[in-house]
Amino acid sequence: MAFKFENLKIWQLSLDPADDIDKFAQTFPKHELYALSNQIKRAADSVSLNIVEGSTGLTNAEFKRFLRIANRSALKVVGCLFLAKRRSYLADDKFQTFYIQIETLVRMIQALINSLGD
Repeated sequence: MAFKFENLKIWQLSLDPADDIDKFAQTFPKHELYALSNQIKRAADSVSLNIVEGSTGLTNAEFKRFLRIANRSALKVVGCLFLAKRRSYLADDKFQTFYIQIETLVRMIQALINSLGD
């Protein structure tokens, strides 16, 4: 593997929810195309892309900054999931699956942040 991020387990794991969210967002009603559907897809993609971008930095401080942005994007996905559930686009069981997936990813990203020190 040529790039540092390719060896990061958190990056590898971030691809699954991004793909799953993309498929899910395609089921939203047409009127959500440029609203919630777009928001949740962009936020899910942003998690992995910020891990990638941060991994190319020269310092741990810079990497931590991008990891924090990745975590915020993951939390935005969770917020979108709650909205989708309230609007009846998402069943409870699917919500729980996504929620656990994102929660696990957030914990792993936070653990990596903590391991990088000050």
